[in-house]
Amino acid sequence: METFVCGKCGYLAFGKAPDRCPVCGAPKQAFELDPTAIKKPADPKNLNDLEKKHIPVIEIKRQCGLVGPGCIDANIKIGQILHVMEEKHYIMYIDLYLDYNFIARYHMTPELNPVLGIHLKTSSGKLVALENCNIHGRWVAETEI
Repeated sequence: METFVCGKCGYLAFGKAPDRCPVCGAPKQAFELDPTAIKKPADPKNLNDLEKKHIPVIEIKRQCGLVGPGCIDANIKIGQILHVMEEKHYIMYIDLYLDYNFIARYHMTPELNPVLGIHLKTSSGKLVALENCNIHGRWVAETEI
C-alpha cells in the first residue's frame, strides 16, 4: 500500500493523500509519496534489539473495564523491550488507524512511558498503531479487533 507523508506534521496517509491533513490541516499539496516512510524489520521472525524496541505491541481486551458493553480496550506498548523515553531519544507520537483510516494522534514527551490505553467503540476491524521515534523513525504494528 502506498504511503504519503505530510511535510508539515509527519502524519502518514495510507493509499492516497487526503485533501487536508487530519492532524495539522495542511493541503493535499503538502503530501509526498514515500515508500520508505515506515521502517520494516529485516527478518520479521527474528527481530534484533532495535526492532524489538520500536515495533508497537498491541493487546486487545474485549471486556472494557471502564465503559462496559460496547467498548473494547486496546493497549499499545512501544516495543517488546520497552523503548527508552529520554530527552535525546524518545517516542514523539503514536498515531492510530482503524482499517487504515486515521482516528487519533497521541503526542508524547520524555516524561511519559511509551504506552497508551484506548477505548474503541467498534467490535471489528484492523487496528494499526504507528509510532514515530525522534531518532529511528516510524514503525508500525497492526492487529484484528
